[in-house]
Amino acid sequence: MNLNINGHHLEVTPSIREYVTNKIERVVRHFDNVIDATVILSVDKLQHKAEVTVHVSGKDIHVEAIEEDLYAAIDVLMDKLDRQVVKHKEKQTAHRGEALKHQAVIEE
Repeated sequence: MNLNINGHHLEVTPSIREYVTNKIERVVRHFDNVIDATVILSVDKLQHKAEVTVHVSGKDIHVEAIEEDLYAAIDVLMDKLDRQVVKHKEKQTAHRGEALKHQAVIEE
C-alpha cells in the first residue's frame, strides 16, 4: 500500500507521520485490497482538518474530519474511514454470495 501524507499550512513532523501510519494500519487489517491512501492535514485558524482518500479495488473512499486538535481530528478521521471500509467490504462479500443463492437447482 502506498501512503502519502501532506501538510497544508503545517509541517508534518515524524511523530505525526508515525501516528497516522499506525492508525491507517488498522484499516489495512480490516481490508487487504487497499491500493493507496493520501492523507492531507491542514490548519485554518483554530480548526485542524484531516482528509484521507483511500483507493480500494473498484472504489475511492474520501473522508474528512474537523476538530480543534490535530490528533483528535486524525482519530475521528480514522474511525469514519474504518466504518466506511468495513461497509464496503460487507457489500463486496454480500454481492459475491448472491450468485450462489440464485443458482438453479436441478432435481432428477
